[in-house]
This record gives sequence, structure tokens and C-alpha cells, in this order.
Amino acid sequence: MLIGAELIGADGLVRSAVRAVGALGAAAVVLAGCASDPEGGARTPPPLPATAPDGSPAAGPTAAAPGRPRTLATGLRTPWAIAFLPDGDALVTERDTARLLRVTPQGRVTPIGEVPGVRPGGEGGLLGVAVSPSYERDRRVYLYFTAADDNRVVRFRFDGRSLSEPRPIVTGIPKGANHNGGRIAFGPDGLLYVATGEVYRTELAQDRGSLGGKILRVTPDGGPAPGNPFASPVWSYGHRNVQGLAWDERGRLYATEFGQNRFDEINLIERGRNYGWPHVEGVQRGDDEGRYTDPLLTWTTDEASPSGLAYASGSLWAAGLRGRRLWQIPLAPDGRVGRPIAHYEGEYGRLRAVVRAPDGSLWITTSNHDGRGTPSAQDDRILRVPL
Repeated sequence: MLIGAELIGADGLVRSAVRAVGALGAAAVVLAGCASDPEGGARTPPPLPATAPDGSPAAGPTAAAPGRPRTLATGLRTPWAIAFLPDGDALVTERDTARLLRVTPQGRVTPIGEVPGVRPGGEGGLLGVAVSPSYERDRRVYLYFTAADDNRVVRFRFDGRSLSEPRPIVTGIPKGANHNGGRIAFGPDGLLYVATGEVYRTELAQDRGSLGGKILRVTPDGGPAPGNPFASPVWSYGHRNVQGLAWDERGRLYATEFGQNRFDEINLIERGRNYGWPHVEGVQRGDDEGRYTDPLLTWTTDEASPSGLAYASGSLWAAGLRGRRLWQIPLAPDGRVGRPIAHYEGEYGRLRAVVRAPDGSLWITTSNHDGRGTPSAQDDRILRVPL
């Protein structure tokens, strides 16, 4: 259910539509001492309904339901990210085995091999993957992984069978047992965006000199991208643990973020904005109001713990780990957000990655072998959802 929502105006600015979290203030005192699951926090009181400023139900765009999922591949181990090659095959990372897989649209799985230099542990390991927008010319593939001393982005050349010519392009991203971030993706501007976590060192999120708790924007060679706000790789800051990035057809960037005890978030990401962690979780209130950028919408942590994020067919699609469901968030052409819709609740367990395939369908991975799920005989698997 929706806890708080905001509307994005046609100018791309966040417009507040709801301050529904205020009624939970008393509960926050109780929750302050609760320990959280790093990828799914402590339970909170039942969610409040979304309302418009006049108290009426919040209006928004509507969306058609997706089709039934079909199992595409089985027997994987904590598949974490998916990126598509120009021929329609996908590259899939496995977090804990450090294997890179090639998966065809028909579901044939071919191991490419174990990526050198990966040091799996906790929530770290082989995480994000991105394919160069110029792949047919340069054959470059980018991987985000936990190494011996840091998290890093390494560029490889992929000849269709094996990786070669490893070149670290972003190093020094803080590593830890949890909150390693890890999603990478090329944006419509041809630049590489890198989502990082604050590895439970919360002060890093507000430190613009650290790469932890940030969304980075770099060139294909790893340098700070032209137009970055702080003459560094940092594009936005004040993040706890970002594991999902997606752009809509107008080039607006959205990101999922894990909350601690109360609210998971989807944020509209804009240049140089401060998203408030650790000073704010969810929508600002009290003395903090106006100091930070509020989320586009929030959930309670038991409903979502959102990891992967995709945009397709007029909606955002967020994969829920602790929530064990796929969330659909309709978006209107002018940026207004509709009421989130839950799909497949509890049917497949923990969901990690969600990406739009070249044929317009969604590919989703389960994450039931990540130490927090209950694997079935088929897990982990890749599901294909028609839209």
C-alpha cells in the first residue's frame, strides 16, 4: 500500500501531494531502537491511505496489468543484475559465485566464467552489469563488484565467449558487509551511472568527498562526467543504499532506496540534490522540512525493500526483496505518479533484478539463495513477464 506520494510536475520538479506520514510520529519513538534487516527493515504500523491535499483519495494515471510470468531459467545462485547485448541475449551476474552467465531469450544458460578479483561476502560480490551503448563497435562490458579493499567498476572486453582486458575505471567505493549498492546503467546521455551504499557508515552519505551513499555519473573511461555538480563523480548524495536505476521516455532518472526501520523509497534523481540520509528517512517533517529532497513515494519496509527498477509501458517496476512482490507504479506523460500496484505477492519469494527486455517484456530474477529467502527446487530463477 502507498504510504506517501508526491507528484512530479512537467518541469521535472517534485511537488508535494501528501504528508501522510505525520500520523506515525508516535510510532517512530518505538521504532528508534529496532534493528533492521539490511535488505528489509523492522515492521512498522499498518500503512496509511494516500490522499490529496484536500483529503480526497489521491488521483493518478492508471495502467494495465502485466501477464503471467513464465520461468525462463532455473538453478541459478543469487542472480543480481541483467543487461542485454544487441543480439537479444542477456548477461547475468551471480553475486556469491562471481560467475557471469549468458542467457538467451529461449532460456539457454551458458557460463562465461568467474570474474577475477571478486571477493563475495555479506551483500557484496559480483553485482551490477552494463553493456556499452557502442558495444557493436567497442565490445565493452562493465561490472560492479566487491574487491579485496573496495567496491569498484571494472571495464572488460567481451568477444562473445570470454572477458579480457580488465581495466578498473572507478575505484575506492567503500565496501562493507552490507549496503554495497551495486547497480550500474548507461543513461540516455551515454554516461555511466553508478549506485553506491554507505556500508553502514551513515556519515558517508552526507560527505561529498566520499563515493559511498551516492549516485555517481562518469564517462565510459571512469572520469567525472561533464556537468557534474561538484567537479567529482558525484551526481546526487544523501543516499542509504541504492540498488535500482531507471529512466523514463523523457529522460527522468528514478532510483530505489532501502529504508532502515520505516520507509523504503523511490526517488526522482536530479543533479546535485541531497536526499537526506541519515537525517531523514522518508518524507521530511518538523525542522528538517525543506532542507532535503523528498522521495517520489514510500512504502513500509516490510512491503518492499526495493532492489531492481525498470521503466516499461508507462510504469516503473520495482522488485521487492522482503516484500516478495513486484510493484508497478504508473506514470503519466506529465510525470504524475499513480497508486502503486502489487503483483505476484508471495508467489516467487524475494525478487532482486527487473529489467526491460528488447522485446518489451520484463525479466525478473529471484533472490532466494541470498541467505534471507527460502529456496524452492527451481530457485534461483529468471522469470519473463509479458507486458
